[in-house]
Amino acid sequence: MKQVTLHVQGMSCGSCVNKIEGNVGKLNGVESVKVQLSEGKVDVAFNESAVAVGEIKGAIKDSGYEVTGESTKEDDSACSCCN
Repeated sequence: MKQVTLHVQGMSCGSCVNKIEGNVGKLNGVESVKVQLSEGKVDVAFNESAVAVGEIKGAIKDSGYEVTGESTKEDDSACSCCN
């Protein structure tokens, strides 16, 4: 499992949150999506063999928002044999 935090501009309300969480969440391979509206961030946990970061960014862009940066990390909660 991989995690990415995307910095997103243009979000201003609960409808923005719902739109992004809905569109990103329906991508195959996405395990969870959490929008941090006040920080302008979207945290996504996903299976990188099923979905690419570019597809996640595309879903955000298609929702009407701009991705301005990212940071990624591996999920340390599972051992390497389970990934």
